[in-house]
Amino acid sequence: MTPLVDIRDLTIAFPHGRQDNRVVHGIDLTIHEGETVALVGESGSGKSVTARTLIGLSAGVVGASRFDIAGDSTLGFRERDWRRLRGTKIGFVLQDALVSLDPLRTVSQQLSDAFGHPGYFGRRDGREESSALLLSVGIPDPERRLPQYPHQLSGGLRQRALIATAIARQPSLLIADEPTTALDATVQKQILDLLAERKQAGHTLLLISHDLAVVARLADRVLVMKQGRIVEQGPTKQILTQPTHPYTRQLLDAVPSASSRGFRLSPATQSETDAPALPAAPVQRRLPLPPKRIDATQRVLSARGLVKRYGVDSFAVNNVSFELAAGEALGIVGESGSGKTTVAKMVLGLVEPDSGTVLVDGQPWSHRSEAERRARRAGMQLIAQDALSSFDPRYTVEKIVGESLDTVGVFGRDRRQRVVEVLDAVRLGPDLLHRYPRELSGGQRQRVAIARAFAPRPKLLIADEPVSALDVSVQAQVLDLLAELQAASGTALLFISHDLGVIHHLTDRVLVMKDGRTVETGAVETVFAAPAHSYTRALLDAVPALP
Repeated sequence: MTPLVDIRDLTIAFPHGRQDNRVVHGIDLTIHEGETVALVGESGSGKSVTARTLIGLSAGVVGASRFDIAGDSTLGFRERDWRRLRGTKIGFVLQDALVSLDPLRTVSQQLSDAFGHPGYFGRRDGREESSALLLSVGIPDPERRLPQYPHQLSGGLRQRALIATAIARQPSLLIADEPTTALDATVQKQILDLLAERKQAGHTLLLISHDLAVVARLADRVLVMKQGRIVEQGPTKQILTQPTHPYTRQLLDAVPSASSRGFRLSPATQSETDAPALPAAPVQRRLPLPPKRIDATQRVLSARGLVKRYGVDSFAVNNVSFELAAGEALGIVGESGSGKTTVAKMVLGLVEPDSGTVLVDGQPWSHRSEAERRARRAGMQLIAQDALSSFDPRYTVEKIVGESLDTVGVFGRDRRQRVVEVLDAVRLGPDLLHRYPRELSGGQRQRVAIARAFAPRPKLLIADEPVSALDVSVQAQVLDLLAELQAASGTALLFISHDLGVIHHLTDRVLVMKDGRTVETGAVETVFAAPAHSYTRALLDAVPALP
């Protein structure tokens, strides 16, 4: 059979002056009808730029000896030719639905655009077809959703609406670029179920993902990319269970899980860039992390009966209590809207609880003036989800890390020495001191955020989804750094995440939240091995697993 996609010797370059900066080096890509193919690899490997080339949206210079889509050669395509292909032959689902959907247009208006007919929704048959399309992607009560704007939809509904716009004209191929990244486990399962249904119905899918468990569930074949080259490819089960290339084995070893507890996820020696050093020989075993020192007699944090209302009867947090000892790591899990981040904000003193108290080192922290908190602020630090947004773009790395030392009165030569010391601890050299956030990669920015948090030697560290947007290899490095620095410093860690694999790997105890309440808490291995609450079981069942 003629392949739906048949590409030979694909190169993509972004010329700069006389330099020919190639990001994709002569790869071949073949996709047959009804097949699901996955491109995997770390950030910068060339996955997304390859996918965008398939719909003529690459900003680089594209070369190929063959570039056939649905039997047509696209080598001589102009922009109007690509416009005819988009939506009809190929649909594209981007990572962030909130950014991808137009915030100023309703769902019905965007579906009208997707069907390719202005005013389409105003016709009776258009309205009926739009409703049927929303139902087909699992959106209940479509008549209610059609006049709504993207911000009025939950994360899962937005992602489904985005998929609806991509498949409106029944394209031959659907490209899904990280369609479940940063979604919680239950919403991720809904999107994966939807994609699996399309696969079972015989549709063709190109999946771009760094989540190997997602790939294991959906893909028939896997192509592993590194630095613009395909280093290994084959049937999914073979690649994920019997990889032959060291880089593929390294990606698999970087996946956090129950079996990785107490061990490093990344190789022992790392370069100072995001790209992990490629081992010359197969990785034989995981290297152990340094042991923790948990002092159960020293309670760093106590939260008692925390309540936060939004409205009369609407609870964001409803009677949540927990304690955290020195050197201990407590994970808080739950789907979006469960109250995890509101709890973190109350612990930080950014939101006052309507009732209940927060104690830090046995002293009242909530219901205190900012002046009273400021004197003790150094003992508590935050690692935010988006490091770039948490940095002042006008500050250099030295100033970003150094500003956390203001509260402990470290200035001048001592400050610079401490900044260099913590940058070295997160494996970033002093050559980064004068760089700005925009000049750093994603992994480097996250390590700068960790350095800033540990610089004043805090007793309590709060991490709110610090690795949710990182690819698997960079995530492995960040988790290893957190574990090593926590073990060395004895810092208590409150870690918030929707990724149950990360929680199982990193934390000692877990607190499961739903609708603002604690439904289960206990030692992480006990809770995950034998969950007592049905919601905890549902969360665990929703997590895709590697074979």
